[in-house]
Amino acid sequence: MTTVDVRTPEALAEAERWTAHNYHPLPVVIAEADGAWVTDVDGRRYLDFLAGYSALNFGHRHPALIAAAHAQLDRLTLTSRAFVHDQFAEFCHALATLCGKDLVLPMNTGAEAVETAIKVSRAWGYRVKGVAPGRAKIVVAENNFHGRTTTIVSFSTDPDARDDFGPYTPGFAVVPYGDLDALTAAVDDDTVAVLLEPIQGEAGVLVPPDGYLAGVRDLCDRRSVLLVADEIQSGLGRTGRTFAIEHEGVEPDMYVLGKALGGGIVPVSAVAAGRDVLGVLRPGEHGSTFGGNPLACAVGVEVIRLLQSGEFQERSRRLGERLHAGLRALTGHGVLQVRGRGLWAGVDIDPALMTGRQACERLAEHGVLAKDTHGSTIRLAPPLVVSPDEVDQAVAALAAVLADARR
Repeated sequence: MTTVDVRTPEALAEAERWTAHNYHPLPVVIAEADGAWVTDVDGRRYLDFLAGYSALNFGHRHPALIAAAHAQLDRLTLTSRAFVHDQFAEFCHALATLCGKDLVLPMNTGAEAVETAIKVSRAWGYRVKGVAPGRAKIVVAENNFHGRTTTIVSFSTDPDARDDFGPYTPGFAVVPYGDLDALTAAVDDDTVAVLLEPIQGEAGVLVPPDGYLAGVRDLCDRRSVLLVADEIQSGLGRTGRTFAIEHEGVEPDMYVLGKALGGGIVPVSAVAAGRDVLGVLRPGEHGSTFGGNPLACAVGVEVIRLLQSGEFQERSRRLGERLHAGLRALTGHGVLQVRGRGLWAGVDIDPALMTGRQACERLAEHGVLAKDTHGSTIRLAPPLVVSPDEVDQAVAALAAVLADARR
């Protein structure tokens, strides 16, 4: 009999030994990936229905993105912003055009882009709106997830992200998500921005009530306040539109982008806004050594090219309808509620059956990778290259998990 070399337990133990325990990953050790599929160190294949929290919208190792990265690696990888490189203008121009804005400020991670938006909003408030020094206020929503820096967790309502990391940065007001009356009451003369996720991902893929985002846009216009849309997870095709906020025909004053902008290859983030907003920054006031580096820009340009055809937005819309129809059919059979848009769904599992973590562990046993959040909720966000049959396969796997639990 041939002995099978099983590497997963040892690899998990080594990771546990040598890393800080700031994550609690599923017991899967991935070694290779292609498209919507990943393969672990023992050769087992899984459908990736998390896609790096939307960082892999175009799938693993998309050929056009890999080619762009390879070509740039042979030429130039980093200059710092002390100089201008030959990919920088093309990337900024392409992204500004995609967003319908004048200017772009590239960074690396989503949290850096959010911090950039906060600084720009405050500078705009002081230099343009005329808010008194030190009094700028930004209104945010409960259950938000904008990152994990010390300033960002200061306005988080998630104890896991916030507790024991104070003292906290002042200057933020928190209101219930989707409550326009509460938001209106919170906005005052010192308010410089409203920072929102058009769909709250970490909270469980929460979609706001119809008309909410349009109402926020109207309020911001009336009170001379910037509307800042954090589209780090929801943007770049995920919901069936280029940006999730487009579902209500709303244009923000500032887009905050990341994740899919790097094509699953390099971390790339950015803010995009009009010249009247981003133009408030002066040399030396903000920056990042790797922000807008040549490799990132080369990959980002190719990402934008993929989006310009509309193919991925349409795939997300069409296959999202298939995904949501399949998930809704499970309501009453172990699923309590399904939310989301496009290829993005939050699924509330009946807690009497299992936790979200248990559901994801059992899905992995059926060859599908997903991620839990907040108790009994799981999130599904496959790459936009997923096929109709693969969507059906993932729904069937969840159905099987629920059926086993109900026996």
